[in-house]
Amino acid sequence: MIKLMLSLVFLLLAALMLYVATRPANFRIQRSMRIAAPREKLFAYVADLHNFDAWSPWAPLDPAMRKTHFGAASGVGAGYEWQGNNKVGHGRMEIVEAVAPERVLIKLDFLKPFEAHNMAEYLLEERDGATEFTWAMYGPNNVLSKVMGLFFNMDKMVGAQFEQGLRELKTVAERGEA
Repeated sequence: MIKLMLSLVFLLLAALMLYVATRPANFRIQRSMRIAAPREKLFAYVADLHNFDAWSPWAPLDPAMRKTHFGAASGVGAGYEWQGNNKVGHGRMEIVEAVAPERVLIKLDFLKPFEAHNMAEYLLEERDGATEFTWAMYGPNNVLSKVMGLFFNMDKMVGAQFEQGLRELKTVAERGEA
């Protein structure tokens, strides 16, 4: 009886790992919002990581979060490191490409509660006197990510946070603070 139970557990684990192996090797999560502000102004605002907390969906989750800025004041080489509670974790981001006024590319390193190395991207497209602002994150889908994806819809979870951040950015920009 014990052999049968162990065989069943082994078969279930093997089936699970086989299924996990078929999942995509990479992921991309993105959300967009139309913002009534010139893209040049929005670009300058988001290329300066000192402004990130004003629209970040994570900043309110830990008011005591420790934040450090490093490198350039804005644009390529500008960096931001955070260390906070279990809702925000510990990580860092650094702008690795800034093509005014259309694109900002950020190297994003999560250190805790789990390690992950991804890219974040802001795309700014001018449309009818406004800016279509797209916030994306993409990277490798490692085994842990694939397993977590069986239980959590990461696109839905992270996408909801992006949507919240975009709403905040829209409010700040359309009030003229950006």
